Amino acid sequence: MSESIDYHNLAEQIRSLASQLGFQQLGISAPNIGEHEQHLEQWLDAGYHGEMEWMASHGSKRTQPAELVPGTQRVISVRMDYLPGDSSMAQRLAEPDAAYVSRYALGRDYHKLIRRRLQKLADAIQALIGPFGYRAFVDSAPVMERALAAGSGLGWIGKNSMLINRKAGSYFFLGELYTDLPLPVDAPQQSEHCGKCTACLERCPTQAFVGDKVLDARRCISYLTIELKGTIPTELRAPMGNRVFGCDDCQLVCPWNRFAKPTDEPDFSPRHRLDQASLAELFRWDEATFLANTEGSPIRRIGHERWLRNLAVGLGNASSSIPVIEALKARRNHPSELVREHVAWALQQHGTSAAAD
Repeated sequence: MSESIDYHNLAEQIRSLASQLGFQQLGISAPNIGEHEQHLEQWLDAGYHGEMEWMASHGSKRTQPAELVPGTQRVISVRMDYLPGDSSMAQRLAEPDAAYVSRYALGRDYHKLIRRRLQKLADAIQALIGPFGYRAFVDSAPVMERALAAGSGLGWIGKNSMLINRKAGSYFFLGELYTDLPLPVDAPQQSEHCGKCTACLERCPTQAFVGDKVLDARRCISYLTIELKGTIPTELRAPMGNRVFGCDDCQLVCPWNRFAKPTDEPDFSPRHRLDQASLAELFRWDEATFLANTEGSPIRRIGHERWLRNLAVGLGNASSSIPVIEALKARRNHPSELVREHVAWALQQHGTSAAAD
């Protein structure tokens, strides 16, 4: 790399380029995560990751960026807001027959969108200085993105284990460029600003938090509806309510999210009425409809079987109306044992047998 490069000036140019590409903020950190490495080890030792074996794999590559990408000198972290402007999250949760999909999943899958933007950012940097070493990540490799983002000044890790920004709350995606550029680093957040507030810990429907910043993923609704492949524990089904893909409760009550700004990114706008549909309506999707309506969506990764499993739980918690009961009865002989099991539970909640009439 040429010694003639003014890296301080380059860092400012990179910030400007990131803004032009739709990122709300960019921070630069050294490739280390400090105390977060020990926290991860303790979390894994406690078994809080459940079936997410990938969290324990890759050795120290997750906590040592230079081991994952040799030659890494800096990590460029970016964030992009995703909250739809017409969001009515609290209202949806209060309607037991409405399907609640986490707001990050209403639009197109953010992975590809942000990865493309990061590639454009790298291309733009190369246009300025010539070839350089880099690798882009968007929740796609053993990367401690929240710890790295916190180290770059993008926020602090709150009691709900989310990254929180004083000016933007927590409704944003993160992405990273590992690079060999010796850019000046940004100052990390000097202090945390959760104070004595414990709203997020108290609000969790399944009481998944075992302490400040410590989440037992095995009880988290996002884990249960997305990561868990098998049966949802019976004792956690009723607390799930109408949440069928992910959960936003710990963000909904966070006071800092009053500063969250609606996104103007078209790809993050709700698709296929996912922000308005009823549980019964979505439960009627056959596999072909599911695949068509979730193309380019993060929802597709769970597959039709687990989609029906989640919706069956939601319907079990819904009102005992004719549409709800009829929707469940229509699936009680589904080929999947997993689906049948959850449908039977749901019908039992409404005092109805899963046996044929």
